[in-house]
Amino acid sequence: MKPNQKLSRPARRTVLVVHVTVSASWLGLSLGLLALGATAASTGSAVTVEASVRAMKLFADRLLLPVAFLTLLSGLLLSLGTKWGLARYRWVYTKFWLTLATTTATVFALRPGVNSAVTAVAAGGPLPDAGDVLFGPVVSLSAYVFMTAISVLKPWGKTRRGSKRSQAFA
Repeated sequence: MKPNQKLSRPARRTVLVVHVTVSASWLGLSLGLLALGATAASTGSAVTVEASVRAMKLFADRLLLPVAFLTLLSGLLLSLGTKWGLARYRWVYTKFWLTLATTTATVFALRPGVNSAVTAVAAGGPLPDAGDVLFGPVVSLSAYVFMTAISVLKPWGKTRRGSKRSQAFA
């Protein structure tokens, strides 16, 4: 897409539906991971711990990364193809960086933590660290709820770049 080229109305609507759907999916996956992690961390049953962490691994391996990357891609398309821009409004800029950070954390922290928990539990040991299965979902769920709120409220106004751009066209 060329600079200043806007998405057509049907394309914008399609990308918006995709973005809202995958974003809500990511939030739901995080809530599910938190429920499974809390179950693994709080139960006394080795069978329940193993089932919980194996379910977490399945979600982390099969769903989280595609949903994360689709959220990032659809958000970029929307920001670059609409009036909001990527760096014109503080709320869009904030969402972009938080999405990038949570995607990176999913790859380098959440998935490895879940994998180490599965490895330990599958070998017959206890859950090595409840933080491995709780910290990632708590942080990501908090970030997604925050990003949902700022998507609805659109706080903070324009960035310096957005203000300069508006003045240039005035």
